[in-house]
Amino acid sequence: MVARRFQVIHDDSDFDLHYDTDDGFEVFQFQLYSLSSVPPHQQKIFGAEQDTPVVNDSDLVAISDKLRLVSVNDSEPEPSAADLLKSDEELARLLQVSVFHLRICVQYNRFWKWSEFLYLFLVSTLFLFSLCVCVCACIIISVQAEEEALMLQQYVASQNPQEFDSRVRPYVSQVLMYEDATRQEAARKSVPVEELEEKALVSLAKEGNFKPSKIEQDHAFLLQLLFWFKRSFRWVNSPSCHDCGNDTVGQGMAPPLPSETLYGASRVELYRCTVCSQLTRFPRYNDPMKLVETREGRCGEWANCFTLYCRAFGYESRLILDFTDHVWTECFSQYLGRWMHLDPCEGIYDKPLLYEKGWGKKLNYVIAIAKDGVYDVTKRYTRKWHEVLSRRTILTEPSLSTLLSNITKESRRGFASQLLSIIESHDMEENKELERSLHAEDDKSLSLPGRRSGNEEWRKSRLEMGSDKLSSSACPVRLCVDEHVTRIYNAFQPILYQFVGEELTKSEAVEVLRTTKGILLDLSKSPYKTRRTSIDSVLENPKFQKLFPSFDDLLCALFLGKKLNTDGRVEICLVGDPVVTSLALPVALDALDDMIYNLNKCENYGKDMFLLPLLKLNRIHSGSAIASSEELPFGIITSAFDGTRMSKWEEPNGGRGCWVVYRTFDNKMFELAAYELMSANDAPERDPMDCELSCISFSIKQVLCIHDLAACVTFSGFLKGVVMMGSVGRFWTSKPLSSLKTVSSAEHTQSVLQVFHVMFSGLGFWQSEIFSLIPGCKSVALTSMQNLYEIRRL
Repeated sequence: MVARRFQVIHDDSDFDLHYDTDDGFEVFQFQLYSLSSVPPHQQKIFGAEQDTPVVNDSDLVAISDKLRLVSVNDSEPEPSAADLLKSDEELARLLQVSVFHLRICVQYNRFWKWSEFLYLFLVSTLFLFSLCVCVCACIIISVQAEEEALMLQQYVASQNPQEFDSRVRPYVSQVLMYEDATRQEAARKSVPVEELEEKALVSLAKEGNFKPSKIEQDHAFLLQLLFWFKRSFRWVNSPSCHDCGNDTVGQGMAPPLPSETLYGASRVELYRCTVCSQLTRFPRYNDPMKLVETREGRCGEWANCFTLYCRAFGYESRLILDFTDHVWTECFSQYLGRWMHLDPCEGIYDKPLLYEKGWGKKLNYVIAIAKDGVYDVTKRYTRKWHEVLSRRTILTEPSLSTLLSNITKESRRGFASQLLSIIESHDMEENKELERSLHAEDDKSLSLPGRRSGNEEWRKSRLEMGSDKLSSSACPVRLCVDEHVTRIYNAFQPILYQFVGEELTKSEAVEVLRTTKGILLDLSKSPYKTRRTSIDSVLENPKFQKLFPSFDDLLCALFLGKKLNTDGRVEICLVGDPVVTSLALPVALDALDDMIYNLNKCENYGKDMFLLPLLKLNRIHSGSAIASSEELPFGIITSAFDGTRMSKWEEPNGGRGCWVVYRTFDNKMFELAAYELMSANDAPERDPMDCELSCISFSIKQVLCIHDLAACVTFSGFLKGVVMMGSVGRFWTSKPLSSLKTVSSAEHTQSVLQVFHVMFSGLGFWQSEIFSLIPGCKSVALTSMQNLYEIRRL
């Protein structure tokens, strides 16, 4: 046996290769293939110094340590995808000749009806044939790459089942803890169930689904459970000092104490305080019941505890072990009809390519462990299967399949035959789904982020930073479910009229609005299914008692009403769908904040009560919107129209410029009167610089053809006009459209609006809205983006 270390030069790359002469020249060629992607039959190897060809084992013993690899097609090459497409084009030209002759037949021989049919048949056949050739070419290339990777695996796999078994076996026992009733009950008690149920129903309502099925509710609740867990669990880079709370630095490991081993802590990390020098122990607990209590750790603790939560609420769940050092969860979604990826550390769901495409991980084995067996689910998490195969060197694929099958049989020992039949049927369906996902077309519009959990230095050391992009995708057309926003804004008109009629001073009007906000805050904090609050103490104020009837429209918009109890107490309570109230309350609270602020800033109290920014009438709603891109899952385009400040449309690539298009409901025409733009002004590097607004009208007969650009206005450096309000700034314009820059061929004093288009350049949090300037105006003004959305520089 002779061990050699070679430096191989190929194109512009250098590789270090360790070779054992006992392995043979063929293995050496496959090693080169794994490094350079040059197949063995296309390899020409030379000594780099004397250009001596290397063709057998003896040459490798005598040659120098520097080699040069050249790729040469020394045999008839197999047809590539391009070759197949080329031959397809040649066939297409032949068929086009036949089609041309048939068209002549159709044109000059009207009585030959069969020729028309044959013409259509050949055209369809040509299209289908071309499509099949493209698909077959991709499949041939993929299958060939997989076969070569499997052949390489036969030589390089260590065939060490004990190593693989030792990695998986501890988790087989671990997942059985999730079935323990005591642990499940402890997990459920720590979750604000009603709050998550409400958020789940509101998320569905924002999509227009006010009557979801049980399956849809369960799916939405699972996502809210994931988001809640992400907020409530703490990532630990290094623990804070238990004595003084300051930072600590690592001091190595220590043996676990009996109280720590009681909860499965086989490892304990030691940290010394940088201030008081006291030692802090960080036990790596494995019992999820203890983690429900501590609520801290790294990915192992996060996935361990979150999988328990999923099982506690009845979801079919399993722990996912990635041999490149990460752990997460999968749950079976009845809504999707398949297993769904959930990463509690990142708060990301159903993005299985996150690790390969976002983090840049070089995956090898991804194993799912559940109470009923272990599964190789690597294919779900890659689109580079042949590359992954070259890194699966612990076992060959047949040996791995046998090992997993044996562990699964042990797990299912004692299962009833009927249950086994159901599970095996599900296994077959999943195997088919994994094969489909492996060959699924990659969504090139989807960008996935690098790792976000853990400090930056740690992530860099693991090479998991990936791209600095956020999770975004091409934005589909989305329906804006925002009629309640318009109803709430309109409901403030009678309130302001009553303020003037009762001759309230500005301070008195502000006090009434603050009292109203207090009532709504009390309602927002009460259980969403039974919202109610007493207003007896408020009604003791004679002025508020006299003004209270003017709030009827606002209560109606919130699906609330007044109720006189038998004991004489007056309450505000639900009178309709509680989900609508949950959807509308945040809008009303934000609107009250705006009104209080603007009323305090109002210089001509009374005269300007019915103008912007106080009164916002006739807001257009229920349109559809599309944008240049959007961030998933929260920063979607409809978040810009839902009437709340906390939600926002986020455009990760907005620093390069971006756009939003709003189309009115049913393509109706409206007159545009005014609009509002809002910037969060919370970070100079993200604040907006310029925007361009275009109102595009369509001919009734030309629904698909834009024929008139009615008006366009551009604001440059508009931050100079922003008035600060806490962390929120506003810029108002009340310019009539006749004063805007006209870019159409005809003169327009009013803009007939069907499509609202905003383009942004620069960076920032944005908010914009369009309102009617004239109270009671019959025309309806367009409101675009009432909420924050973010544009970030890359």
